[in-house]
Amino acid sequence: MMNQNDSQSNFKAPLPTGEGWGERLLKQYWGYDNFRGIQEDIITSIGEGKDTLGLMPTGGGKSITFQVPALAQEGLCLVITPLIALMKDQVQNLKKRGIKALAIYSGMSRQEIVTTLENCIFGNFKFLYISPERLSTEIFRTKLQKMKISMITVDESHCISQWGYDFRPSYLKIAEIRELLPGVPVLALTATATPEVVKDIQSRLHFRKENVFRMSFERKNLAYIVRNTENKTEELLHILHRMPGSAIIYVRNRRRTKEIAELLHNEDITADFYHAGLDDATKDIRQQRWQTGESRVIVATNAFGMGIDKPDVRIVIHMDLPDSIEAYFQEAGRAGRDGQKAYAVILYAKSDKTTLHKRIPDTFPEKEYIKEVYEHLQYYYQMAMGDGQDCVREFNIEDFCRKFKYFPVPVDSALKILTQAGYLEYTDEQDNASRLLFTIRRDELYKLREMGEDMDKLIQNVLRSYTGLFTDYAFINEDSIAVRTGLTRRQIYEQLIHLAKLHIVSYIPRKKTPYIIYTRERVEMRHLQIPPSVYEERKERYEKRINAMLDYVTNETVCRSRMLLRYFGEKNEHNCGICDTCIKLKNKSTAKNVSTAELATKVLHALAGKAMTPATLAEQLSADKEALAEVLHELLDEGQVIAVNGMLQIRK
Repeated sequence: MMNQNDSQSNFKAPLPTGEGWGERLLKQYWGYDNFRGIQEDIITSIGEGKDTLGLMPTGGGKSITFQVPALAQEGLCLVITPLIALMKDQVQNLKKRGIKALAIYSGMSRQEIVTTLENCIFGNFKFLYISPERLSTEIFRTKLQKMKISMITVDESHCISQWGYDFRPSYLKIAEIRELLPGVPVLALTATATPEVVKDIQSRLHFRKENVFRMSFERKNLAYIVRNTENKTEELLHILHRMPGSAIIYVRNRRRTKEIAELLHNEDITADFYHAGLDDATKDIRQQRWQTGESRVIVATNAFGMGIDKPDVRIVIHMDLPDSIEAYFQEAGRAGRDGQKAYAVILYAKSDKTTLHKRIPDTFPEKEYIKEVYEHLQYYYQMAMGDGQDCVREFNIEDFCRKFKYFPVPVDSALKILTQAGYLEYTDEQDNASRLLFTIRRDELYKLREMGEDMDKLIQNVLRSYTGLFTDYAFINEDSIAVRTGLTRRQIYEQLIHLAKLHIVSYIPRKKTPYIIYTRERVEMRHLQIPPSVYEERKERYEKRINAMLDYVTNETVCRSRMLLRYFGEKNEHNCGICDTCIKLKNKSTAKNVSTAELATKVLHALAGKAMTPATLAEQLSADKEALAEVLHELLDEGQVIAVNGMLQIRK
């Protein structure tokens, strides 16, 4: 833990003095007159050099809370986020406003990364967006110490907590970065954190003092609905035909995204599908089509939506249950960010309960199974005992599963548990750009002139655009070459493959692949330890999250908004009035009032003829005794009916 006094005295980027500087910046760059909610409180806190945690719902304006104070101070704001889409989007938006910003993410060449880091040292830039995985690289740490950092922003900060629903081990490196930057304050931001995760975030980020600002997570314009149905596609079509406006449909796996999008096309509903397996160009095109309204619906896995700012989404539909309230709340919260009425709908069938419970053994396979996966990994890479430390290997999960007769889902989970136990690092798919190397000498290029106009155009363009192609592999971008040459991406790919077959170039096409990085030497299977904090405790918390999700969808009596808020530790005493349970309770109450009024009329009509005992009256009206007693009680209180010697009669 850092010493508070030392850290504060090292802070060299105070906010401007005088009132109204924040509003002036807000007006100058964003065109707004006033801050919203807790934005100003967070800005003041981080500007005073205090470590700060901001809890703000999706659409609450998180980016303003670090962009305004960073602009007001000297130096660079380091923004750590796992979301490449958000990085690109925010860098683009800042540049449009005349603010200098850069980002480092997977797919960039080493030279591009070095250039970006050098620009951060000498180029008077205000923001550097970076993924947490990059923090541990030697090149980043070396360059970081030469930068003038004003503040560190940690977006999606719940990822640092092992108690959270989306723990990422790479986030734990942030504390080490703080040691390299004494006195620089940290602003942690999240839209989903339970009370225990809130405490854990501050502890793991080495907060000098607990300091939390909370904005209510209540969304008054968002109606939460659960539809019980055994025919989800029929219900989906019914909703989309009945409700206008832009929509997101979340499904569990990649195959389903395509199936549902095709189903919608057949119903004349414009739709695209989106998942992590698509290349970046396809993702960008589909996202753009949806954001401009060319596609009404995007059907996606949970890979979609983070950092996407489309305020007029009218409906978010979940066809499969997420495995936590946190994930659901974040995805549902993408509806109605413009403040207009919107809907978050879950389509729930009884079989979903079994499906959700099955995720527990899939996510936490038996320890013996995990050890076997580890052992087979050594056979796969032919790794000798004691070898392996710092080795990096591409990992093809389909090939591995085929060789050792495994199913991919539990293998994926086993590797994640081995990552958290410290034996290896299993990365998500890394997007590796294409690489090209000429294997003939430059003075032999004349031989290629006979290969046609398109080939000549391609080679000339490549040679003009990239350097060092005759000595080492260069990262190339086929999309950029396509724009410059007028050829299609497919033509470029086929021509480069043709040159490779002729041994003129060595061409490694772009591919997405996960990696296994050994963080320690190979150990014997019997010595492999998976501690309770990594397995039993996390499994128990996972089961609790699943049960909370099931409680939410099977509940029929409690306001859904109140249930969600209570989960995040927010006390809310009023019902939302617009979720399906609130509407159901309102209708029941109205129906009860109608039936009570009808019964009162019948009682008065019966007693108009003669006085009766309550028992005779109940028999004559064939009324429920409790309902009749309630009506009689009201009529007696109001004085319309009186009791004389045990007989009921109308007051004259």
